Amino acid sequence: MLRSLLALGLSLLASPAASPAASPAASPTAPPNVLLIISDDQAWTDYGFMGHPLVATPHLDQLAAQSLCFRHGYVPSSLCCPSLASLITGRYPHQHRITGNDPAVDRSAPAPQQAAFTAGRARMQERIRALPTLPRLLGEQLGYRSLQTGKWWLGSYADGGFTDGMTAGDPAKGGRHGDLGLNIGRQGLEPIRSFIRRAAADQKPFLVWYAPLLPHDPHTPPPALLEKYRAKVPSLHLARYLAMVEWFDQTCGDLLTFLDQEKLAENTLVVYLADNGWIQSPDNPRYAPRSKQSPYDGGLRTPIMLRWPGKIAPAQPAALASSLDLFPTLLTACGLPVPPDCSGTNLLDPAAVAARDTVYGACYDHDMVDLDAPARSLKWRWCRQGDWKLILPSPRLPSAAPELYDLAADPLERTNRAASEPARRETLTRLLDQWWTPAP
Repeated sequence: MLRSLLALGLSLLASPAASPAASPAASPTAPPNVLLIISDDQAWTDYGFMGHPLVATPHLDQLAAQSLCFRHGYVPSSLCCPSLASLITGRYPHQHRITGNDPAVDRSAPAPQQAAFTAGRARMQERIRALPTLPRLLGEQLGYRSLQTGKWWLGSYADGGFTDGMTAGDPAKGGRHGDLGLNIGRQGLEPIRSFIRRAAADQKPFLVWYAPLLPHDPHTPPPALLEKYRAKVPSLHLARYLAMVEWFDQTCGDLLTFLDQEKLAENTLVVYLADNGWIQSPDNPRYAPRSKQSPYDGGLRTPIMLRWPGKIAPAQPAALASSLDLFPTLLTACGLPVPPDCSGTNLLDPAAVAARDTVYGACYDHDMVDLDAPARSLKWRWCRQGDWKLILPSPRLPSAAPELYDLAADPLERTNRAASEPARRETLTRLLDQWWTPAP
């Protein structure tokens, strides 16, 4: 049933109409506010506008229609912490060296191992403090106020350069994950509303990081939403997940309506993406294979949207996009130079988007084997060029083999073409090696 639902959704995406690229954003009289909406554990198929046959996402569907919407967007790594770190820094995990969620120590062991775990997380926080993150640059150079809510793996909100936030980074309160920040969305949006009103009253531009624990488990949707989907699918677990997706969509609608009510929508650049994918297992509350923590599109692909009324023309180009592109895109839109050592392409520059035909990434162990040597935790490197995607396993996985997929004909990545397309496999292998060759 799960495969048939995905296949049905994907079949509606087989030939999306390409639209003209948006023109570069005109310079506003004041820098735009920025609202980052980051879904947590949601498959790229699970939206009405992406063709899902059941799930209702009317608010995100409307946002997509109003946005420059890249339907073929990707995150570089299919795991929360490295994905979010790449989004906020514009760097690949092997560059910022936050490749997993946690340091690799035995967390059930007594004090010495617990101390090593705490020390490892402290080093992760040191790294994010040393980097020119998006809120840090906007705050230091343009006086932006910035608010962190929801998922935040890297200590306190201040470690990421936010001026305000909900996550204090206290391990005793779940600081590893997000502590009080995880209340956002599930317990309303008042912290965001209050922050935006304060920034507007002080005539300060703002950045909001809305990364709720939605539709992420625990899948505890409102009863009415669960009942809606329970009759439509054979699995209670799938019904709960789909209800969570709609619940998340409702919170997005509430947030966008608030911008309208406060007359802030016209100069607020709204960005949407998911941190990584999720395919719900019909048999248990966990994710199915080929989704989260995998090198397949079920874990890596996400729509990426940018809405700025009157500045960004709505369109759905066929071009590829990466979450790393948002760092240079937003800095440029706000009038700041882009650091020369960051990765990514300005998505509001049609020529740059057209010139870049390949996106890259890598997947690693959940627990980092070595905080200083990304290759020691590496599992797969991958790239997509046009409709072709190559997955190369790390030497750490000696039984694995290269995988090559024609996503136009095989969007579920079921038929490995690596043996039958050796020339294409070698071409993409060279591109991956030019992008990043891990040290032995």
